[in-house]
Amino acid sequence: MSKIVTFSGTDNFFPGGSIYPNPKVSSVFFSLGHHVDVYFPHQKRSRVSAPIVFSGERFEQKKPSIEILPDECLFEIFRLLPGGQERSSCACVSKRWLTLVSNIRRDEINDKKGGVVSEVEDEDVEDDGYLSRSLEGKKATDVRLAAIAVGTSSRGGLGKLFIRGSNSTRGVTSLGLKAISRGCPSLRILSLWNLSSVGDEGLCEIADGCHQLEKLDLFHCPAITDKSLLALAKGCPTLKDLTIEGCANIGNEGLQAIARSCPNLKSISIKNCPLVGDQGIASMLSSALSLTKVKLQALNITDVSLAVIGHYGKQVTDLSLTSLPNVSEKGFWVMGNGHGLQKLKSFAVTSCRGVTDLGLEAVAKGCPNLQQLRLHRCAFLSDNGLVSFAKTASSLESLQLEECHRITQFGLFGSLLNFGAKLKALSLVNCLGIKDLSLGLPPISPCKSLRTLSIHNCPGFGDSSLVAIGKLCPQLQHVELSGLHGITDVGFLPLLENCEAGLVKVNLSGCVNLSDKVVCVLADLHGWTLEMLNLDGCKISDASLVAIAENCQLLNDLDVSKCAITDSGVAALARSNQINLQILSVSGCSKVSNKSLPSLGKLGETLLGLNLQHCKAISSSAVDQLVEQLWRYPFTGDLFLDFESPNNGCRFFNWPDFPENKVAGFWILVL
Repeated sequence: MSKIVTFSGTDNFFPGGSIYPNPKVSSVFFSLGHHVDVYFPHQKRSRVSAPIVFSGERFEQKKPSIEILPDECLFEIFRLLPGGQERSSCACVSKRWLTLVSNIRRDEINDKKGGVVSEVEDEDVEDDGYLSRSLEGKKATDVRLAAIAVGTSSRGGLGKLFIRGSNSTRGVTSLGLKAISRGCPSLRILSLWNLSSVGDEGLCEIADGCHQLEKLDLFHCPAITDKSLLALAKGCPTLKDLTIEGCANIGNEGLQAIARSCPNLKSISIKNCPLVGDQGIASMLSSALSLTKVKLQALNITDVSLAVIGHYGKQVTDLSLTSLPNVSEKGFWVMGNGHGLQKLKSFAVTSCRGVTDLGLEAVAKGCPNLQQLRLHRCAFLSDNGLVSFAKTASSLESLQLEECHRITQFGLFGSLLNFGAKLKALSLVNCLGIKDLSLGLPPISPCKSLRTLSIHNCPGFGDSSLVAIGKLCPQLQHVELSGLHGITDVGFLPLLENCEAGLVKVNLSGCVNLSDKVVCVLADLHGWTLEMLNLDGCKISDASLVAIAENCQLLNDLDVSKCAITDSGVAALARSNQINLQILSVSGCSKVSNKSLPSLGKLGETLLGLNLQHCKAISSSAVDQLVEQLWRYPFTGDLFLDFESPNNGCRFFNWPDFPENKVAGFWILVL
């Protein structure tokens, strides 16, 4: 039996046979059952807004969907929405909507009054007033970038964006950067790491939309070429800081464009870019006259580039040259004699065969204001060159020598005798040419300016050298002697007796031949100034801890890892009413047991960090009790508790998770 279906409108419906003799004509309008008749005048337009599906006695009306609208219509709708919150809500509906909303430029958005949308303050901003976002690994996708563009566009604007790594299947592409360029015109800092899918199209979009960009980092982006730098030079004239590393398709043309169009450029760092040569570096230095920091590493440049640096680098204060195999002694000599590096204050050279005695002496003459010098793996530098440099570099304050194996005691002490009155810090690392010889220094005026002495892993440095250092440098305050097996009580005690100013930080880690006698004298003579003491691996016992507890009132950082201390020594520290330790490490002390838990709990009143790794005599249950006890103290900062035993797994306690805890940021890690 036919059914009468009531529709809205003025159309009339009649039962009976079909009004269309040809059934194909009726199928143009609806797909109806054979028992349903609908009258639909051909000359009138349907007022039905949605299709109706009939099935026997029941029918259902399918709801209309905005998804049938084309992208152009949706884009216009989103553009005319009254506020950023409404657009953000729309962006959450689907990826399609998110893509459309993220492609709306800020200048295309209108408020209710027809004006450009105004920026509002946001609580999640940094000191410079702009939001900062970071995406790493699998989180680095185009969808997240689009969401960032939409979410920050109406909240003061995105100022810093860091993208590190990429998802191999859904990684960041140029589409993601396009969304950023449309929604974040206030972007100041952009850092891209390991993005193989990002090419010139993406950076060209950034250049077209983010005209306020000041800092750009490109790390291992093989698809980016000079075309991107040309666009950035045109669209981002305010660029101040440029770092390019491992970008095989960026060459001289891009650097030349940046140098010509970015007058405010102050810092460049170019590393491992095979297409960059003398032409690009020379153009950069000769055109960008505001450069203050220059770092060049693993490039195919020659002496020509160093000559240009020496002539045009009039504003350069920091210069770093690393792994430049085609630069010879002539390059360093010409750079020093160019007399353009008058403002150079910090100079670092690593693995450059051109650093010779003659080249280093020329640098000293051409850089009268040099304050910091770091030489690493300079195989052709000898004692003569170092002493000649010391005689000329009267403004030097810090000298670091690492793996310079031709430097011996004669160069070390000769430079100390000839450096001016400004030298404050001396560091030797892995210098195998140092041998412990008795030099028999004549009566000389001491080097009273030196405050910091750091010697690491120089196996030939022993007692004789240390005694000479003590006589020559009586104002030492920071002493780091790490991994020196040749140091014994005989050499270290004279140093302690000659230090007049009072030692503040002492690191003796790995000096396995130092005993309790040294620590007792140290605590007695310098306990009134000592703040940090590292005795990791030294031959000390509880006697040292007793001396520390009695004399070191200012000590806040103590490391006695892998020492022969026992529960008695820990108890001596806990009984002291003078000491206020904040960091304590007893890692690898096999004689520290559960009996020390009450003492550690007492020390916990001031502790912010506690390391109990590899203390095999401390059980898991004892640590649980310690954690419970430490939790009750009113901490004002972060507590780090590091513990490991055969019966323990890895546990992480975040104190804000406890309802009764009122200390923000207090946490404990138990291994």
